Amino acid sequence: MINQNTEKEIKILAIESSCDETAAAVVVNGRDVRSNVISSQIDLHTLYGGVVPEIASRKHIEKINQVIEEALSKAEMTLDDIDAIAVTYGPGLVGALLVGVAEAKAISFARNIPLIGVHHIEGHISANYIENKDLEPPFLCLVVSGGHTHLVRVADYGKYEILGRTRDDAAGEAFDKVARAIGLGYPGGPKIEKISHEGNPDAIAFPRAKVGDGVYDFSFSGLKSAVLNYLNGCKMKDIEINQADVAASFQKSVTDVLVEHAMHAIDEYQMDKFAIAGGVASNATLRKAMEEACAKKGVKFYHPSPILCTDNAAMIGAAGYYDYLAGKRAGLDLNAVPNLKLGE
Repeated sequence: MINQNTEKEIKILAIESSCDETAAAVVVNGRDVRSNVISSQIDLHTLYGGVVPEIASRKHIEKINQVIEEALSKAEMTLDDIDAIAVTYGPGLVGALLVGVAEAKAISFARNIPLIGVHHIEGHISANYIENKDLEPPFLCLVVSGGHTHLVRVADYGKYEILGRTRDDAAGEAFDKVARAIGLGYPGGPKIEKISHEGNPDAIAFPRAKVGDGVYDFSFSGLKSAVLNYLNGCKMKDIEINQADVAASFQKSVTDVLVEHAMHAIDEYQMDKFAIAGGVASNATLRKAMEEACAKKGVKFYHPSPILCTDNAAMIGAAGYYDYLAGKRAGLDLNAVPNLKLGE
């Protein structure tokens, strides 16, 4: 276990640019967020129905200095006050990652400040530390986002065991594709959740996929295909499609699988703490289902606020702090690794 008994405040400037949010934050001792600035490109990418990597990279270049200056200003600090720079170096869009990594390396070199490369998923997991001061490893965490669906055993700060992961589509990716198919547009997650409140989650019996050789692995491509087949069948038979019912039934299918896998892992690993993280973790239906399932087992349930579920730099600062305490440092040869695996 990392020794956190230090009288000195460790102030970390964190940078996140793995997808379409340009973000910077100042985090003190891993859990005290002094600023968290996010410049979102969502309106721009909505025009194209999804994130366009080239556009994302160009926008990061335009915004990166601005968000860092704003983060320092809101924290009432300058670079002279900063003890380390933490930056996401993977996984993500390679061009987008490179902007943040290049910026962090430039500041590190110019000001002689230690550099820490942070894994994006580790950042999402660490978002739970910010608002839950009592949360410490070991615990289980389900990371559900547009690019990732991981069930992780957090053995200690910076030490992770992946119990299961998606074999195909991530949960958030499935939300986006289904939303597009039923005419809701991008981004899919919030739109499906909103319209689901008007629908019947038991209206359509969509499948709950199981992976035979991986009890904790996920698969959502079959569910996506089942939704598309249902929609095509309705069109061929000239049956009116109820968007709300389709959305609610799809959301319930995803939620049921996520909850079932999580509860199975809680039983097998005898954990009394469970957390969720990532963009899909802001889904109120999923949070409620997880909270109820955990309550039945007497397990304490944790989740970040919605602003800390989506990509942000505060979570990178939280993860970076524990990496800093563990003595992890990156050199100026740090590079973007778009397919970086957790634990590497």
